Amino acid sequence: MTQALEQRIYTPEEYLELELASETRSEYCNGEIIPMTGGTPDHNELAINLASLLKSTLRGKPYRIFATDQRLWIPARNLYTYPDVMVTEKPLQLQTGRTDTVINPCFIAEVLSKSTQDYDHGDKFSAYRTIESFREYLMIDQYSVHIEHYVKTAAHQWLLSEYDDPSVTLTLRTFDAQIQIAALYENIEFDR
Repeated sequence: MTQALEQRIYTPEEYLELELASETRSEYCNGEIIPMTGGTPDHNELAINLASLLKSTLRGKPYRIFATDQRLWIPARNLYTYPDVMVTEKPLQLQTGRTDTVINPCFIAEVLSKSTQDYDHGDKFSAYRTIESFREYLMIDQYSVHIEHYVKTAAHQWLLSEYDDPSVTLTLRTFDAQIQIAALYENIEFDR
């Protein structure tokens, strides 16, 4: 995670009020407000590619797809965060008293950055696993073709599959959907 704004403890209500007035997004974790850094063009492209592929694949099915700007509340960890891509089942469930904060994702994807990859693998994934509706997680490397795909198989059990071959098709079990890895990495140039 990145440096906290100040070494002061904020209430969730103070954080949400500051977020409404802010031009930039921040995460909230146990009283700390953590500014989110800007992403690279490849980071953004991968999130858009995945959201577009999911939108096309899930059209007409009972899901909502969100990318980058949708806040998620994880009460078990006192954490507000913004996943890169998130899918919820309909009906959408929002935090009580809020119209801008989702609580029921079934699928989350994070595009890994050098500054956040340890957090995305560790504390953030641990927090996501406390969400009852959460069943599938993708971690997408933006520096090479590499995807870590976690699927919940039972309570406290997750199956990991890794993909490094762009010719492979990935099956998302939550939706029984196919994602071509080459399509996910479309327009990504690794030799910069």
